Amino acid sequence: MIDEKEILRRRDMREVFTFTIDPADAKDFDDAISFAVNEDGSYQVGVHIADVSHYVKPGTKTDDEAYKRGTSVYLVDRVIPMLPEELCNDLCSLRPGEDKLCMSVIFTMDRDARVLKHKICRTVIRSDARLNYDEAQAIIMANQTGETQARDYRTGINTGASADLIQAICTLNDMASKLRAERIANGALTIEQDEMRFHLDEHHHPIDIYFESPNESHHLIEEFMLLANRTVAREAGSGRPFVYRVHDIPDQEKLENLKVFKRKMGSRVTQQTIDMLTIRAQAKAVYSTYNIGHYGLAFTHYTHFTSPIRRYPDLMVHRLVEKYILTGKKETLTREQLEEMCEHCSACEQEAAQAERESIKMFQAMWMADHIGETMDGHISGVTDFGLFVQLDESRCEGLVHVASLGQNGEYWQFDEKNYRLVCEGHKSFTLGDPVKVKVLRADVNKSQIDFELV
Repeated sequence: MIDEKEILRRRDMREVFTFTIDPADAKDFDDAISFAVNEDGSYQVGVHIADVSHYVKPGTKTDDEAYKRGTSVYLVDRVIPMLPEELCNDLCSLRPGEDKLCMSVIFTMDRDARVLKHKICRTVIRSDARLNYDEAQAIIMANQTGETQARDYRTGINTGASADLIQAICTLNDMASKLRAERIANGALTIEQDEMRFHLDEHHHPIDIYFESPNESHHLIEEFMLLANRTVAREAGSGRPFVYRVHDIPDQEKLENLKVFKRKMGSRVTQQTIDMLTIRAQAKAVYSTYNIGHYGLAFTHYTHFTSPIRRYPDLMVHRLVEKYILTGKKETLTREQLEEMCEHCSACEQEAAQAERESIKMFQAMWMADHIGETMDGHISGVTDFGLFVQLDESRCEGLVHVASLGQNGEYWQFDEKNYRLVCEGHKSFTLGDPVKVKVLRADVNKSQIDFELV
């Protein structure tokens, strides 16, 4: 139960229609959106984020451990949470039908998704509906095609897609599309990649590989989270030490090589290959007190505010918002101390990302171990001096064709880095993006390595 005095200190949003959209298997719901139509026809849109800072105080053992971890780690078969499950899955999780404490950004917006005004405040909410992305997308598609919604939704109290839910989802989706179009017009990168997922048996062995593609329901949540992050960065970071999420300009030499490669290859190079090379040319986004903007999003001010359950920098931002905006207190940490914490969190994020990649590679190797000797279609996804990386077209598992197995014995292969290819004595070559057929030779689960040979 939440202390009644704490509720009275906050803006009460429990009567405003509110919902969450998360992956189907999610247990920690750290963001919710509320929607209402004002008397003048404008919209009140609330982005509500679990108020982890109310429960996790600086200097406590829980906070020390959360800082040490820096982030939750999402492996194929498990999650290593940043916070104890009692917090992330219970007290802080914005579950339907339960009163929850939040840090919120309340927007007044017009039909063209322009922000007329905003308010950053502490709130208490009660979510009316919990949807996964497929369920939200079904509402969007039904509205676009004029179909009647007949599916059931987990609202916590009743079932059925209510008129409030349909209106909120469809109106917000229209606004999100306008926010997204504006970002793209301003130069934001729009490269999207499918997420590889595994169906596991009772022994945690992969029995199937499938992919989840971003759709309009993902964009809906993404755009309003971006709007909240950008708004907080602009207001809280004005002339004060603050935690920004920054993204530097890409490597110009790599971009120039990409342009030359694209001109040479013409229609022979796929968009997937171009996207992959574009991503590889990008700088890594990091946390810093020095604001250089976010190149990929085309934002001059940006931070991470919307996921304090799983990212420590968001918790840092919540505490700064409390001091700078809500209470007017001064930050006791110096800029140097905040910068050191930013560097630590950036390192934790990179370690977590590496662990997640290794987890996927391991389960790919487990999957391919059941397909030794089979021949499959793929394309060259990487070129090095020691061989070719090949990604299979169907499963998208990636393995190595070692340079020693290419061509005839005694042939010398030279790595042409600028043109992304291996060349043999000037008359044969393998280039990034080329379609190939390979045979599965080995799959070492312990090393997370897959070896192919060209057929």
